[in-house]
Amino acid sequence: MRIRICVSLLAFFLTSCSAFAQTAARNVTVLRCSKLLDVRQGIYITNATVRIENGKIVSVESGNVPSPGVPRIIDAPGTCLPGLIDVHVHLTSDPEEGGFGYAELGNSVPRETIFGAKNARKTLMSGFTSVRNVGARGYADVALRDGINAGDIPGPRMQVSGPALTITGGHGDDNLLPYEYHHSGQGVANGPWAVREKVRENVKFGADLIKVLASGGVLSKGDTPGAPQYTPEELKAIADEAHKLGRKVAAHAHGTQSIKEAILAGIDTIEHSSLIDIEGIAMAKQHHTYLDFDIYNDDYILAEGAKHGMLPESIEKEKGVGRLQRENFRKAFQAGTLMGFATDAGVYPHGDNWKQFPKMVEWGMKPIDAIRAATLNGADIMGWSDKVGTIEKDHFADIIAVDGDPLADINVMGKVKLVIKGGEVYRNDFAARSQ
Repeated sequence: MRIRICVSLLAFFLTSCSAFAQTAARNVTVLRCSKLLDVRQGIYITNATVRIENGKIVSVESGNVPSPGVPRIIDAPGTCLPGLIDVHVHLTSDPEEGGFGYAELGNSVPRETIFGAKNARKTLMSGFTSVRNVGARGYADVALRDGINAGDIPGPRMQVSGPALTITGGHGDDNLLPYEYHHSGQGVANGPWAVREKVRENVKFGADLIKVLASGGVLSKGDTPGAPQYTPEELKAIADEAHKLGRKVAAHAHGTQSIKEAILAGIDTIEHSSLIDIEGIAMAKQHHTYLDFDIYNDDYILAEGAKHGMLPESIEKEKGVGRLQRENFRKAFQAGTLMGFATDAGVYPHGDNWKQFPKMVEWGMKPIDAIRAATLNGADIMGWSDKVGTIEKDHFADIIAVDGDPLADINVMGKVKLVIKGGEVYRNDFAARSQ
């Protein structure tokens, strides 16, 4: 009898060990959320259980679901949300490291790549698990993306543009150096065939999308934000060539005319959109073009820009467009245009991306609208709606948790306590709290 019992116990033990080993081999994690925000429906799922295998979500259930044999269980007493998406960042720029004006001339491409590694980690730890990096010298953003994908450094999923396309003397040309240096920015190209060649070059060296500077800018020397730069013919050539090569196009466009010309050219997203008018808003809606308004960084530029090297003319230009941009943001939202979450991180310190959420609510959105801009809409802009932006089966396990209720108080988005990307835990302040 004793022998029979011992054999039975041994068989049970071996079966249990085998099941545990198989579960561990599949890299299984169970995340238990006190509340989980369904961003599609705008409702909470209470006591949600998310099962993750090999970096992807395999199930989302309500209630305390038994999880026998699971090697890792994570409890999130706050609110779980999809990993956030910022579709306009500059990780290789750093406002606190000589990122503006003449001080910027002292930064080499290798140095900016190091900035990128630091800022990628800060961005991820603040809950942003996917970003579009729109403009970087020397393809530093390509190297950064590849380093993250290889597991060399922590950071968000990235789509990158390489050098932004600009006209001679335009917003992206380097206008700080005098003539005797004979220097032009890396993205300079003029004329329809030259811009097509530049698109091809960027794709050759690893760009996931194309960034074009359709109008003047705030932080450049010698131009005005509202002035058109590329012509309609050039913009259409850029859009056609990029789309032929399977790349989307983001157009920096503050000016009223440039916004409309970019929309008509077939460009996918309009960045800044500061001086858009009612006609431009209607055109964006008609053509299903996303408008990306960076309405937080006006606060930072006016309060901190001068001490970090921004030119006096840049501060004056910001004073002229900042409030107008926010007023037009409200008009565009009320009209029902497609809108992303785009902050221009790198103008302000990385990791503070969340500070745009309260501004979006202040200027007309409900909290769920702002969160959808940074989840569902961001995923659509990046062409990744089947991968990120929601906590759903077969999506990447990119999940964050905040301490509080973001639908009641949007400032809770600045209280990120848990960050999971691809099933890997990068931050868990809840665990530290329970110890």
